Amino acid sequence: MKKIILFAMLAVAGITASNAQSTKKATTTKAAKVQGAGMVFENETIDYGTIAHNADGNRQFVFVNNGTKPLIITNATGSCGCTVPTTPKEPIAPGAKGVIGVKYATDRVGAFTKTVTVTSNAEGQPTKTLTIKGTVLPDPVKS
Repeated sequence: MKKIILFAMLAVAGITASNAQSTKKATTTKAAKVQGAGMVFENETIDYGTIAHNADGNRQFVFVNNGTKPLIITNATGSCGCTVPTTPKEPIAPGAKGVIGVKYATDRVGAFTKTVTVTSNAEGQPTKTLTIKGTVLPDPVKS
């Protein structure tokens, strides 16, 4: 009986290790070189979490040009006036990192989920949608 339990535990450990390697390979494959310009983000969603009213609303989406040609971002728009993106003005060289800044207006209380749509010359994905989300707390009630 002990041998059966030991065998089952080893089998589960082997499957878990195999799944971890598969996940690692999938992450590595995502950044594969592309012909032309490419854009791979470290994170496509930024979670502000729960933040104070009027807290700093600035965050950054970091990306790499995984292509063979310079990446040119032609436009970035927020889903509403409360979400303001900023983009690099110069082309991003192959292999170089870039940053798309986003500022959320934290004077608006409550939960939020907003998007930033980025337009570029990236092969296979000329438009990319990024997401920000979180909750802005109201000011504490003073007694």
